[in-house]
Amino acid sequence: MLKTSKAAVEGIGMTSQRTRNRLIERLKEKGISNETVLEVMRTTPRHLFLDEALSHRAYEDSSLPIGHGVTISQPYIVARMTELLLSAGIPDKVLEVGTGSGYQAAVLSHLVKQVYSVERVAALTDQARVRFSQLDYNNISLKHTDGSWGWEEYAQYPAIIVTAAPAEVPAALLAQLADGGVLVIPVGSQESNQSLLIIKRQGDEFIRNKHEDVFFVPMLDGAKR
Repeated sequence: MLKTSKAAVEGIGMTSQRTRNRLIERLKEKGISNETVLEVMRTTPRHLFLDEALSHRAYEDSSLPIGHGVTISQPYIVARMTELLLSAGIPDKVLEVGTGSGYQAAVLSHLVKQVYSVERVAALTDQARVRFSQLDYNNISLKHTDGSWGWEEYAQYPAIIVTAAPAEVPAALLAQLADGGVLVIPVGSQESNQSLLIIKRQGDEFIRNKHEDVFFVPMLDGAKR
């Protein structure tokens, strides 16, 4: 399989490093303070996780459509959720629920030893697998499955991040969270407010804290071809 060229990764014009640097300054202004997360966001080529027609908008601080009723998350949200996930330290592995374009997993791959990512839409799983291969992201494992089931084979996870909003926190994800682990998840419906929750496990207790109001696509049941 052909690898992505250095020139493509570096970008030009609206995908250039100068444009990326402006995005990082906006993220700092919004309160992102983890310098390691900011540096990874600066260097990860978000434009390569979008269709070419939208690549010129890659470094806007906005969510963008990637097909199948799914979006690539706003950079601020990616940075914030990553920052929160790492607040208790760097985990050795992370479970991501909702691969989507693969961008969030790519960011995490620079920060943790192993990323396990599940996605209910087979076409998105396949696209992400191609992107990871082209970009030499070799520490990301993918599975096409219902996200609410998690990925039991590699549990327990010291960190879980969810990129779609269920009405309630799936029981399987709580069960797969390691003792002392952190789950970052948006919860709520599109008809009512969604909240970004940080859930910490202490034995059989799950301590929930609301961080901020958010808006995500809903978590849907079932795996889709």
